[in-house]
Amino acid sequence: MKRIDIDEILEPGDAEETGRREKRVRLEFWRTAKRAARHVPFMDELVAAYYCALDPKTPFRVRGTLLAALAYFVLPLDFIPDFLVGFGFTDDVAVLTAAITAIRTHIKPAHRLAAKKSLAEVD
Repeated sequence: MKRIDIDEILEPGDAEETGRREKRVRLEFWRTAKRAARHVPFMDELVAAYYCALDPKTPFRVRGTLLAALAYFVLPLDFIPDFLVGFGFTDDVAVLTAAITAIRTHIKPAHRLAAKKSLAEVD
């Protein structure tokens, strides 16, 4: 199995790449999040990171890093395909953990509040 290069995955990219990732994340995030809810122990932080990534006030490099991680999360086929029960989201969790740890200070109370509201609606 190929080793996950988290630094390569989290490369923010240029404005064009960031725009493509944002479109993909906006289209696929909630569907993937619902499937992954049991496998991601920090779903509240993940959803807050989603709102941080979509916030135009978030610095470009931070948005780029988050959108890279979130785009990886929503891709159905990655290093470990998500449909493999019990294992499919393990690589996603590693990538998301690295991204959220790197940008944690940029996740604002407003992002966490939006996440809390959204998660309450999903339940």
